[in-house]
Amino acid sequence: MMQATPYNPSIPSSVEDADALPWVELAPGFSFKVLRATSDDETWVELLRLQPGTVIPRHRHTGEVHAYTLAGHRELIDTGMVVGPGSYVFEPPGTVDSWRAVGNQPLIMVVGVRGAIEYLDDADAVIRRSTATSAAERYRRGCQ
Repeated sequence: MMQATPYNPSIPSSVEDADALPWVELAPGFSFKVLRATSDDETWVELLRLQPGTVIPRHRHTGEVHAYTLAGHRELIDTGMVVGPGSYVFEPPGTVDSWRAVGNQPLIMVVGVRGAIEYLDDADAVIRRSTATSAAERYRRGCQ
């Protein structure tokens, strides 16, 4: 049986009313909320919301990613696997993937990211890079 980590007052905590935070549109059919972004540019946690049919283009993770689906479904394009509410997906560093929201309701996920997400072209060249700092900045700008 796993033991819970005891509360440590020296580790700062944060409580957010995530429902009260605004959704910021990144692209048509794709919006997000940044819940936490570390100042060392290493880790961020966000809520993603995608309308059915919205595709997340091919990308590579430089660190691990933890994704938990709250609502809706997504298809992992490379494997054809469809994951839905209650599904947890772990992606180790170096994972390259693409996926799309499927079904008839929005996909909502909690995603924890370490490192960067590098979006790739057909020749595997990096065309855009997202980090904790850039995600937090995009979110701040979108909230203004």
